[in-house]
Amino acid sequence: MDDTRTRQNSTVPAGYAPLMLRSPVRPELASDVFSIVGYRENGDRLQGSLEMAPLVVPLIVSFGEPFEIALGRAPTPRDRYGSFTSGLYPGFVMINSTGGAECIQVDFTPTGAFRFFGLPMSEFANRMVGIDDLADPEIRELRQRLGEEHDWQRRFALVEAFLIARLDGGQAASPEVAWAYDRILRRRGGERVADIATALGWSRKHLAERFRTEIGIGAKAVSRMVRFNRALELARQEMPHDWAGIAADCGYSDQAHLVREFRMFSGSSPTALAPHLA
Repeated sequence: MDDTRTRQNSTVPAGYAPLMLRSPVRPELASDVFSIVGYRENGDRLQGSLEMAPLVVPLIVSFGEPFEIALGRAPTPRDRYGSFTSGLYPGFVMINSTGGAECIQVDFTPTGAFRFFGLPMSEFANRMVGIDDLADPEIRELRQRLGEEHDWQRRFALVEAFLIARLDGGQAASPEVAWAYDRILRRRGGERVADIATALGWSRKHLAERFRTEIGIGAKAVSRMVRFNRALELARQEMPHDWAGIAADCGYSDQAHLVREFRMFSGSSPTALAPHLA
């Protein structure tokens, strides 16, 4: 499968270097979980860190100070979250921190998140959801156990065991939605949603409804996010940037179309964002 299925395109301040420990994802989790990362700040603050159209559903279990996070705008001190999750959002996410954050982050594939949470993913899309708002005692218990443990390897072992047990008992996404989502990824967002619906024998409306339930947002929005991720991938590979060529390669109607999508998914024009893409 193309790795754009879950890539988080991000920018962070130059020189910013927290402790980041990545735990290998076990084979039995690979279809549902993209990454498991331990994170501890060393006193340096995140300021204006940007996540652009991420195709993951994160679960952050915090043992330190909260982050300031907002969707589609700069966060304020009122936008503080410790342990939380957030569904797909067709836009950008901006993050600040105090320098004292410490957490484990599990990034789910959208279909994996549906299986893990056991709820319609529309309840998570386009919003931040604190763990205490989930009414999920199992996840709250995991947070408590992780907070009592100080060894990173034992923390990772606890998370892996929890994920395996929970996902094993979860309801998988329907084969039709899983196929359609994978097809969008493989075609890099370049196939018409109407053609995907026709291949399934569904109407576009039914496809959109099923995507909102199992993925969180409609198939057309997912396709736009995938196409934007592809444009960022190409932009990172070439200097100087040929934005007209990137627009053509990614299936945008013209360069102006690409600029509009960049403003939607990153908050900036391509040329303004370019210095941060190295």
